[in-house]
Amino acid sequence: MARESRPKALGFGQCSYKRITLIVCVVNIVIALFVLRSLYSSLYIYSNKDNVVKYTPDQIREMEESDKIRRASEPIELVKLIKRIKHEFSSDESLAELPRAVKHKITDEILQRLRSLRPNASISDQQEAVETWRKEKLKEAKTLALGGEGLNSTLLQEEAGMLVKALQSNWAALSEEIGLWIPTEVINQEHDDKPEGVEDTEEEDQILAGRPLPPQCHAELHTDYDGAAVRWGLTHHKESAADCCQACLDQAKNAKPGEKKCNIWVYCPSENGCYSPDIYQHKHMECWLKFEAFMVLLPSSYTSLQRNLMSEKPRLNFKNRYSEQYRDRHPKAPVMVPWVSGIISE
Repeated sequence: MARESRPKALGFGQCSYKRITLIVCVVNIVIALFVLRSLYSSLYIYSNKDNVVKYTPDQIREMEESDKIRRASEPIELVKLIKRIKHEFSSDESLAELPRAVKHKITDEILQRLRSLRPNASISDQQEAVETWRKEKLKEAKTLALGGEGLNSTLLQEEAGMLVKALQSNWAALSEEIGLWIPTEVINQEHDDKPEGVEDTEEEDQILAGRPLPPQCHAELHTDYDGAAVRWGLTHHKESAADCCQACLDQAKNAKPGEKKCNIWVYCPSENGCYSPDIYQHKHMECWLKFEAFMVLLPSSYTSLQRNLMSEKPRLNFKNRYSEQYRDRHPKAPVMVPWVSGIISE
């Protein structure tokens, strides 16, 4: 009986020893993990404490002031100017890509739309007509750009895409490119500084600024002669009527064979601008150089038949005063014709 119980005792001892060893190892591992976690937490807290910087109120105020100074010293206007220049360059590039044939086509369409208005249409009516055309053309171009078909349109899909961009975002630049300019409403006021009881004479006395006009200029006050424009006055300004007349003489002298020679000059001497029944706003110092074939200036080689086809004098638009009937139809017209004109003699 004693021999049989001994092995059991030994087996029980060996099993207890293994269990105790396993328990000790597990406890050691848990302790090691806890120590590592504690070390990691302490290092993290320590590093965060180093990164936290506390500033005094004076330091915060100085930083705010330096930030304001930095913002104030930024070249804001220069940045805006650069952005505007980039936008203008991109507009010019898009307009340059638009084919010349398309520009001619839209110019003809706008002129046709303006001609369809009544003769005495106001500037607001003209602006409304052009804006209506732009919206209609933009809608048509968008349809073509998306692959649709426009009504009687000859635009290609690529051209339609460029036209959409020009009509939508570069309309002002495109208007300038094709020469479209409709002025704002301008009211020509007559400044009457005469004493009470003094009636207007048939032709007001007027002193032209600048040097005296030479005899060959034949200047006529309050006169507006007609004729084909040799030089467009909207972009041709001169300091005085004498300079305008001299420009006409120089053009006639330097004209190439076959070119029209200036024989009529029309000048705007009024600082308030000069009235005209067209759609343009005529400003001070405008100098129009014109040509008109009339008998006085015809060479002796012309036959009697050719002379009979010509008038003895150039066509006259207005002289001295605008008639009451004309002013009733054109309320913005002043009493006196503001232009100064002259016929160049050979």
